Amino acid sequence: MTIINNIASWIMKKRIHQIELFMKYPFEVQEEWLMNLVTTAKDTEWGKRNNFRSIENSATFKQRFPIQNYDSTKGHIERMMMGEKNILWPSNVTWFAKSSGTTSDKSKFIPVSEESLEECHFKGGKDMLAIYCNNQPDAKIFTGKSLVMGGSHQVNQLNDESYYGDLSAVLIQNLPFWAEFYRTPDISIALMDEWEAKIEMMAHATIAEDVTNITGVPTWTLILAKRILEITGKDHLLEVWPNLELYIHGAVNFNPYREQFKKLIPSNDMYYLETYNASEGFFGIQDQSDKNEMLLMLDYGIYYEFLPMEDYGNPYARTLDLSEVELNKNYAIIISTNGGLWRYMIGDTVKFTNLNPFRIQITGRTKHFINAFGEELIIENAEQALSAACRHTNAVIKEYTAAPIYFSDGDAGGHEWIIEFEKHPDSLDHFSELLDNHLKCINSDYEAKRHKDMALRFPIVYVAPEGTFYTWLKSKGKLGGQHKVPRLANDRTYIEQIMGMMKEAV
Repeated sequence: MTIINNIASWIMKKRIHQIELFMKYPFEVQEEWLMNLVTTAKDTEWGKRNNFRSIENSATFKQRFPIQNYDSTKGHIERMMMGEKNILWPSNVTWFAKSSGTTSDKSKFIPVSEESLEECHFKGGKDMLAIYCNNQPDAKIFTGKSLVMGGSHQVNQLNDESYYGDLSAVLIQNLPFWAEFYRTPDISIALMDEWEAKIEMMAHATIAEDVTNITGVPTWTLILAKRILEITGKDHLLEVWPNLELYIHGAVNFNPYREQFKKLIPSNDMYYLETYNASEGFFGIQDQSDKNEMLLMLDYGIYYEFLPMEDYGNPYARTLDLSEVELNKNYAIIISTNGGLWRYMIGDTVKFTNLNPFRIQITGRTKHFINAFGEELIIENAEQALSAACRHTNAVIKEYTAAPIYFSDGDAGGHEWIIEFEKHPDSLDHFSELLDNHLKCINSDYEAKRHKDMALRFPIVYVAPEGTFYTWLKSKGKLGGQHKVPRLANDRTYIEQIMGMMKEAV
């Protein structure tokens, strides 16, 4: 296996030269990809309707039709799911990534073409390993197996040739046959629908394997890890898998989970690599282990536009390309892809931490914020403030959600937080005070509304019993895969449901 590991590492590192090329020529690469997409799709129904044949550059492209979202694209996708061809993309699309999102119970079905599978998602997976091997010359991940926390897989009953599942399941189902030799558990377990039974079977199936790397959402990875330790009676994962060296994570901010992983994997040599991979495409990879930012991947068949968040909701707002973005400003991402999405707003917000090369941080969701009183609280603010409060009160957070609360008779409103702690703070009052003060420090709008309690009162923090959020997700049928707890909401739908569960449990 050592020879195979050396060969695989060498092949992966060859890709680094191509990555360096798009880092050096980002604007040219993006413009070239856009024209490639437009040319490829010129004879599709969408291409003919918007006269793709006459588009000569990105400026013309952005003037041709408005920004799209799932609602405006859904009709075309549903036709593709029924078997119609050449609607948004010319190649045969038979796979659809099911995404429940975190703002609605309605599912989204994102088309996954052969090109987006190979040139985007699989290419991104290879690049994760290429970057890791380049940064860690002594890496030995190919001497053992990769544990992948996959989603669920079902056949779309609307058409015999159309299939859907969580993105991870779609990827696992389409992996080349030889990849099965390097991953665990068996595909029959990895694609199970019932998540709790799957965790149990995954635990038993992987204990005896030589796992060198793990890929998965932190929440569900922790649940599996703790079950494995219960079964084996071991104190940490390195006693189960002594050659474990890499954890690849994404989907949620890793900071609240970092301390828990350090306890489960007590090694200074453990490497943590963040990725930005969504149903719509693979966007970013952490290419520097000491920097909390990701390299924006520019040659995956995706053309990027960025909408300043102050213009969000304005149908006539002008989008920016990479040559126009600024550091540390919040942008909504808009993409055109080799899966047939055109000027599509995915709902995520990012900021640029570096412009040469382009590196980003995920700051939240366009619809995941609290702005009930003009405070414009985004997830990035919440994560920073919670981290500071935890640091000073020796607390560790497992899950949380927050929403506005409205008081009667014209009184000032406020924010309610429900937090499930892995380790409780020394003082909840002190924790709440630190949370409030840090939010004032990093968000001027929040600070202004909190002045003398005029628009916002002191935040109310409730401690959730252990397992509350897990039970809530289970009640929604959202265990596993890419499902996650909604962090911030501008209404009280989620928080009222969770509070109701807490009251019933008392």
